[in-house]
Amino acid sequence: MKVERGSRLRPSLSIEASLPGMVCGVDEVGKGSWAGPLVVCVAVLAGEVNEADFLARDSKSLSEKRRELIFDEVARQCAAWALGSATNTECDALGMSAAQRLATTRAFDTLAARGVRPDSAIVDGRWNFVSPNVPRVLMRVKADTESLSVAAASVLAKVSRDRLMREESSRHPHWAFGTNKGYPCNKHRNGLREHGVSPLHRVSWAFMENLGLRR
Repeated sequence: MKVERGSRLRPSLSIEASLPGMVCGVDEVGKGSWAGPLVVCVAVLAGEVNEADFLARDSKSLSEKRRELIFDEVARQCAAWALGSATNTECDALGMSAAQRLATTRAFDTLAARGVRPDSAIVDGRWNFVSPNVPRVLMRVKADTESLSVAAASVLAKVSRDRLMREESSRHPHWAFGTNKGYPCNKHRNGLREHGVSPLHRVSWAFMENLGLRR
């Protein structure tokens, strides 16, 4: 299978094999966005997954079209997966750290309601926003390029949030959410200058002051 350009490292199950019990991968998307929710995905791979056949990669290394094409197959290759989110208003009220923990707890609570309780988690990054939802947490910078579980969580989170922001774009057309997904770009800045903020914007973020906007 051809690996898409930009995906320098093929993720594997090596990290998963080193951890006890049921292992999940955790990744988030939307942390740096100006609008929309923060979304966390927890993914547990199916036991029969074959590394050579697995399609997930670090979502940032895949085009939007490619992520959409593989989404259903990645979901099928998971024994279980769940999303948790914190709204833009929750991000404003709580701050990003607490909002990230809230979204993560919601994802694990959804899994627990389905009878799925992982024993170990592989988490992308340096900051542990997952404990105490899992007994053992392994933090790994760029885990989405090394771990198949985290790569799956990365794709599922990214595609799910992108779809939501495209839907919101039809209700809030001035800020080009369909293309920027709430992240900074010229069209987004122009929309803010001309129309102010939408109900989806995080009004405590620095862009408000930088662009001279009011809540």
